Amino acid sequence: MSTKRILSGIQPTSDSFHLGNYLGALKQWVELQDGNDAFYCIVDLHALTGDIDPTLLRKRILTSAAQLIALGISPEKSTLFVQSHVAEHNQLGWIMECIAGFGEANRMTQFKDKSAKGGADSARVGLFTYPMLQAADILLYQAHYVPVGEDQRQHIELTRDLATRFNSRFGETFRIPEGHILKSGAKIYDLQEPTNKMSKSSGSAAGVLEIMDTPEANIKKIKSATTDAGREVTFDEKEKPGISNLLTIHSALSGESISNLENQFAGKGYGDFKSAVAEVVVEYLRPIRERALELLQDEAHLVKVLHGGADKARSVASATVADTYKNLGLVL
Repeated sequence: MSTKRILSGIQPTSDSFHLGNYLGALKQWVELQDGNDAFYCIVDLHALTGDIDPTLLRKRILTSAAQLIALGISPEKSTLFVQSHVAEHNQLGWIMECIAGFGEANRMTQFKDKSAKGGADSARVGLFTYPMLQAADILLYQAHYVPVGEDQRQHIELTRDLATRFNSRFGETFRIPEGHILKSGAKIYDLQEPTNKMSKSSGSAAGVLEIMDTPEANIKKIKSATTDAGREVTFDEKEKPGISNLLTIHSALSGESISNLENQFAGKGYGDFKSAVAEVVVEYLRPIRERALELLQDEAHLVKVLHGGADKARSVASATVADTYKNLGLVL
């Protein structure tokens, strides 16, 4: 089978990725770089649709890069870069805005959800148009597949629609990408609200296991995790969502089956089980956190790695923009 080009991105909107990010998507990014031509982008321009602190944004971009490398994204195997380092994203983003219809943009559920929370008057124009920039992110690299979560399916469909429309009006320019919906990853829930997905935007910080947190902080979070009635360590998402979530976390990181874990902890209480989960989490995350901190000690080297990735990305992106401009009738 010929090598496939894949493209995916992550926003630098927090000080640390969390375990849900890793098991739901980033672990699979690492696996997908073998046998594929992988482009992984820190989409810092998308982060501008919310309130920003420039000092914090810069720190988070670098911390995101350090974590991705520490988690196993190899700058030798993959093209790892920062979106704003490749000006072609903005150039093609404007073209996509001019191809998209207002109605299409208005139907995007994420804009509806976010603007409903803060009120339409407070929503940024960039929040409304960012799906067109996201389409440009994908189409620039002529990606075959885009590894995304189920919540991004609508964005992939818009990207496909825009590419098809452009190709039919102006000639074959873009490969029509396919969504590679990430389903196989373990679904991780908030430790304090185990019926809600682990997320920075919902729940308290105490419910989120962060890669860059100290081991002590994560041990405390796990030992304080919400549990359920009874004391049996059994997997039952309806009756025991808290314990089921902890079983899923242990299994995903230790590689042990949930049924084996149930047998191991038969007759033991929640306290013993939580201690075991904490140990597995801390030992799994320890080398990742240490490697990320080590990378952040040499900021100049980290930036150099990102610039190298941007050079590789630009060589592909610039060819796509040149074809796009030529097919539109712009003078080159």
